[in-house]
Amino acid sequence: MDKLEKYIDKIADLPLKESYSRGEILTSDFLMARENNIEIYYCTHNEYINKEARVFIIGITPGFQQMNKSIAVARKCLEDNISVDDIPFICKREARFFGILRKNITQMLDDLGLNIRLELESCEELFGDKDFLLHTTSMIPYAVFVNGKNYGGHSPKILKNDLLTRYLAEYFEPQAAELRDSLIIPLGKGVEEVLSVYIREGIFKKENILLGFPHPSGANGHRLQQFRKNKERMKVIIKDFFQKK
Repeated sequence: MDKLEKYIDKIADLPLKESYSRGEILTSDFLMARENNIEIYYCTHNEYINKEARVFIIGITPGFQQMNKSIAVARKCLEDNISVDDIPFICKREARFFGILRKNITQMLDDLGLNIRLELESCEELFGDKDFLLHTTSMIPYAVFVNGKNYGGHSPKILKNDLLTRYLAEYFEPQAAELRDSLIIPLGKGVEEVLSVYIREGIFKKENILLGFPHPSGANGHRLQQFRKNKERMKVIIKDFFQKK
């Protein structure tokens, strides 16, 4: 909320649109930090935290598509005179893993039987009426670009870069502490590398984490192969997690 209040007037100055061009929002108005070839831009949807969630999905950083959607939703909320206090949740609901990412995540979770454990027809409901069961965030909660392209978590690695490590400590680690007992789903190897450090430090418990869950991007050509390789082991983790509850 603190950050939203800082940027709310800049969002209000944008034209009312369903989508913005890069030139409209990758501007100095929304630039939070720049270091060498790394830029971090504000987006609205990671301001909200659901501390009661049973499922905690973690990405690396919002890409331009999620940033764009979250700011467009916030702009529409202002047009509709929705309270600033309510905007973070609405943006979270609409923008998180917006697009093909959400579809691929829910398909894989259904294949693992998580929907059955949660008594849902499909894990798609986690992004709808049953979102009280879900929290999602990113290691870096704001949109990171390297040389103008979506940051993928590898070049540079988060833990090798002082700027990214500061954002990790300030924004992600407090959420990790709140949700350490949930079922944790890391999206891809970049997230897993950071979580492995938290496991060693005792912040997360390895048995609660679906290690081996692929990054859901359509550009991840190894996604289905990686999923098939780790599927049975992840099903066991889910089974054991819910038997403990």
